[in-house]
Amino acid sequence: MQPLTLGIYQARLTRSDADVERALALRQLVFRARRGLTGTPGDADRFDETCDHVLVTNTRTGDLVACCRVLRFASGQHLSFSYAAQFHDLGSLHQIQQPLIELGRFCLHPNHPDPDILRLAWGLLTRLVDHDHARLLFGCTSFDGADPIPHRPALAWLARHHLRPMPALAPDQIALAPLAAQSPDCPPPLPPLLRTYLAMGGWVSDHAVIDHDLNTLHVLTGLDVTAVPPARARALRALAALSHTDG
Repeated sequence: MQPLTLGIYQARLTRSDADVERALALRQLVFRARRGLTGTPGDADRFDETCDHVLVTNTRTGDLVACCRVLRFASGQHLSFSYAAQFHDLGSLHQIQQPLIELGRFCLHPNHPDPDILRLAWGLLTRLVDHDHARLLFGCTSFDGADPIPHRPALAWLARHHLRPMPALAPDQIALAPLAAQSPDCPPPLPPLLRTYLAMGGWVSDHAVIDHDLNTLHVLTGLDVTAVPPARARALRALAALSHTDG
């Protein structure tokens, strides 16, 4: 698959060792060093070598400004091998016969807040979804900090507007449905990735998982491709077509 370019940024799909090392360095910064977890050995895990990795770089400076990894499944019957399956019971997704894509470890460099970076990443993901004829995009989206108290307004909002019943597997988890009555009237701040999922018609699990290793709280998030509003789908496909050459 050929790279996708928008302004000074380029997004590409890769598996090369050098590129994965660059992604791991950015993940170490975003997920661990900035959270005071510098004593941990790094952010690599057993999923990295089986994933494709999306890298977004600044073409003027060469800086890596965003990355994520994608794990591709032929159908829902294989989801026991996903990262999310460690924390969530994905049995309700097993009946999906079309391909699925798990999106993980999505991070943006803290010194590069340009919204075009996130847009470009979604453009490349849209190209991948269309290439695979994927039905569902899913993954664990995280809140910064494992303490659930600061996230309660956001969790209550999710409970009121975007919940999907799904059994939990993780021992440290918080049921969201009881929080719905506490939902604020206006949407509270949400992590950028989660906000994008929801704007396209996504849902979240009815529980949040406390991840002590990464000092985060996360929800399983899913997006049925058929639920994306037509205008949004057209905009994403227009973006995905930039510099497009099938590879």
